[in-house]
Amino acid sequence: MIPGSSRTCVAGWLGKVLKVRVRPPAERGKANQAVEKTVSQALGVSGCCVRILKGLTSSRKVLEITGLSEAEVYERLPAAGGRRGDPGEREVD
Repeated sequence: MIPGSSRTCVAGWLGKVLKVRVRPPAERGKANQAVEKTVSQALGVSGCCVRILKGLTSSRKVLEITGLSEAEVYERLPAAGGRRGDPGEREVD
């Protein structure tokens, strides 16, 4: 996660790590909420389906995504980074 970015977007895959940029600063949970919302929108699932399990105070997060398999997550995010490991960005509102 990169808080305080100029835009909110899923920036792509770095290996098996999804890079997410968010506008809100990392204070009072604002950036964490933005990460959950951004990833849920990019995946096309409800906001309640994505939550941070670990890393609330770290830039590296572990997310729980319910309702999708790991393969479905990778399938739904190819535009964010092409294939896994490819650069690219997918902006979300």
